[in-house]
Order: sequence, then C-alpha cells, then structure tokens
Amino acid sequence: MGFELSFVWAGLIAFAVLAYVILDGFDLGTGILFPLLGKEKHRVHAMNTIAPVWDGNETWLVLGGGGLFAVFPLAYAVIMPALYPPVIAMLLALIFRGVAFEFRHRSPKRAILWDISFFGGSLVATLSQGLILGALVQGIEVENRAYAGGHWDWFSFFSILTAVALVAGYALLGSTWLIMKTDGELRDRARKLAWIAGAATVVLIGCVSLATPFLDTLYLDRWFDRPNVYFTLIVPLAVAVTALVFVTQMQRKHDHWPFFAALMLFVLCFIGLGISFYPYMVPHAITIAEAAAPDESLWFLLAGALVLIPMILGYTAYAYWVFRGKTDPGHGYH
Repeated sequence: MGFELSFVWAGLIAFAVLAYVILDGFDLGTGILFPLLGKEKHRVHAMNTIAPVWDGNETWLVLGGGGLFAVFPLAYAVIMPALYPPVIAMLLALIFRGVAFEFRHRSPKRAILWDISFFGGSLVATLSQGLILGALVQGIEVENRAYAGGHWDWFSFFSILTAVALVAGYALLGSTWLIMKTDGELRDRARKLAWIAGAATVVLIGCVSLATPFLDTLYLDRWFDRPNVYFTLIVPLAVAVTALVFVTQMQRKHDHWPFFAALMLFVLCFIGLGISFYPYMVPHAITIAEAAAPDESLWFLLAGALVLIPMILGYTAYAYWVFRGKTDPGHGYH
C-alpha cells in the first residue's frame, strides 16, 4: 500500500509544481518584459494586472517544496545539496521581486531601483528555475543514498539551455497575459512581444527535446523503443497543434486564446517531462517508492493535503474570478 500511496503523493507534488509554473510563470514573465513595455504608465498598468494574484501563485511553490521535504525526504536530502546555489538564488530573487511590488508605489522617487529589482528578481528567479530543471533532467550523481557530485554539476550547457528556454516560455506567458488583461497601446506592444517570445519558445523546446535523449541512454531507450515511441510522438504532435492554434489566434487578434495556448504548451512539456522521469524521483538514481517516507507519515500528511489543496484551489479560483476581465489602467495596486 505504501508503494501505491507514494505514487499518489508524487502526483500531488507534480500537480503543485505544474500549478506554480503556469500561474507564477506569467507574472515572472511580466517582470522579464518590464523594461520592454515602454512608458511608465504601461509598466504601472502591467504591474497592476498581476498585483492581486502574484503572492497567491507562490503558494504552490511552498506546497511543492514542503511536500518534497515531508513526503520524499531521501529525494530532498539528495537534490538540495546538488542544487543549493540555484535554489538560494531563486529564493533571494523572489524576495527582491516581492519587495519591489510593495515599495514601488510607496517610494516613487526610487522607482528605477524598484524597477531593476522587479526585472532582475523575475529574470534571476526564472534562470534559477531553468538551471534546476536542467540539472534534474541531466541527472544527479548518487552514491550510498547521498549526493556524490561536485559543487558545479548543476551548471552545464544543457542546464543553461533549459534556463534560456524557460525565460522565453515565461516571457510568452507574460506577454499573452498582458494581451488578455489590457487594451490599447500596451496590448499592441504585448502582442508584438508575444510573437517573438512564441517563436523563441517553440524553437528552444525543440532544442531541449533533441538534446535530452543524448544525456542518458535510458532516455533514448524510453523515448524510441517500441511501443513507447508511439506515445512519444503524441507529445510533439500536440505541441505542433498547440503552436498552430497560437499562431492562428494571434493572427485573428484574439485576446484570450493565445494565453490558453501558451499554458497548454507548458502542460504538454510537463507531461513529456513526467514521461521521461517516471518512475524516478531523482533520475535515474532513486525511484518514487525508494524516496518515500513511511506509510504512517504518508497517510497522516495525505489527510491534511485533502483539506488544504481544495482550500488553495478554492481561494485561487475565487481570486481570479473576482479580478477577471480587463484591468483599468486608472485603478490598480494601492
């Protein structure tokens, strides 16, 4: 039963991570695009579109990280020593971004400082997340159930590639979010940025996908051996269809569908990542079952999660419902 329960928890943590990526991704992307938005009123307007929801989006990061520590302590004990530098950089960057949110409207004389903090925090947090992802995909060296690699194993050509790809992807989410939430000149500027970010994202997804099978023969075997190859083809085909939807809806100048298409790109990439990782928690060293805590702990924590997760989903959905529609540039964050 413990084996089955560990997979339930792996699914819950994967859901929390996906929720964080697609929700916090668009506000990090808005920060990345901040210097390219032009006029001061456009930057203020862009910040106002994400002000009601940005801090709630980070709840999922806490849930995913806390869940990993409590439910898969072995994986946490191996992953963290391997990734301390990018993890610490990400957390510090998120702090700088949060401070910029609060102080930009309280200290307008230092607006340039807070703009730099907002942009820099968003960019560094995104790059750090990409480096973490790349390091996990390329594998972590494990001996005797402990990290056995070097201090700089997380920094490689592949992890840099995934970091750049994530910056492009978050910029795509941010630009399509602004298309959906704004009007006029800012929306037109966001639409131009979305074309660039969309093209870069699709190209970089292809580059990462082509490089991944050559990192480890296990990826190569899993992706291209029969019958897995038939399932492997579904994801890139779905990505191609989603990219086509994005292009057609952008050409028709729809406001909502480009954002949903960008979200679907992330969901499909996450599915492909899950197929590549399964059944490992630390590829390809520690399985989900090996990393799990005792059955008693899993049951106890699951009881709490069954209460907590619906509550988080409820208030998140309510917040997005209350602040639905276009954002009025004359009213916003105070």
